[in-house]
Amino acid sequence: MGPLRWLLDAQLQVAGSPVLVREIVGNVFGLGSALFGLRRLVWAWPIGMIGNALLFTVFLGGAFATPQAHDLYGQAGRQVFFFAVSVYGWWRWSRNRRAGGAEQPAVTPRWATGRERLGLLAVAVLGTAAAYPVLAALGSWGPLPDAWILVGSLLATYGMARGWVEFWLVWIAVDAVGVPLLLRGGFYPSAAMYLVYGGFCAAGLVAWWRTSRAPAPARTPIYSEAVA
Repeated sequence: MGPLRWLLDAQLQVAGSPVLVREIVGNVFGLGSALFGLRRLVWAWPIGMIGNALLFTVFLGGAFATPQAHDLYGQAGRQVFFFAVSVYGWWRWSRNRRAGGAEQPAVTPRWATGRERLGLLAVAVLGTAAAYPVLAALGSWGPLPDAWILVGSLLATYGMARGWVEFWLVWIAVDAVGVPLLLRGGFYPSAAMYLVYGGFCAAGLVAWWRTSRAPAPARTPIYSEAVA
């Protein structure tokens, strides 16, 4: 059995229930992405993309063997959108890093403007309303909370790419809905990781809030050499 086949098939018994090893590994990569995001390091994006690929196979049980009885199409679909938004975040943070120098963080946290907040709220409401009937028609288990988790996760990832402090608040709202849904569906490692994320997001919110209030470091002026 090769390493890839082992990763796809391996299971553990947790409290008498089978748990996929790739669900655990995928969530570990997700936590690693959050840790790098807290420190505003570009590596947050590629690490998160690996976790997205693994978790996609966990929540789409119709195509990949899973021990759970429920398919969460919203959870699976958000991994695809995560991957796409992460490409944007990776590009944006890499560009900022090159512009600011290797010693500077990849993004400078700031609060979203009033207009940007209204945009977030509008997308959250309209996106959830649009995703709910689609997920219900697909037979996703728990389509309404699954719809919010899908839309909220995308908004949080986009907000992280933009450097908005509010993205931590959106993640906390996603975690508050995700934990009970995942527990009822039997996705115990993901539910436990959502709890960890909740505490971590609270710490991240405080850290980015403090950074956003700190005065910007003065830039060293660059003078052109005089032409003789």
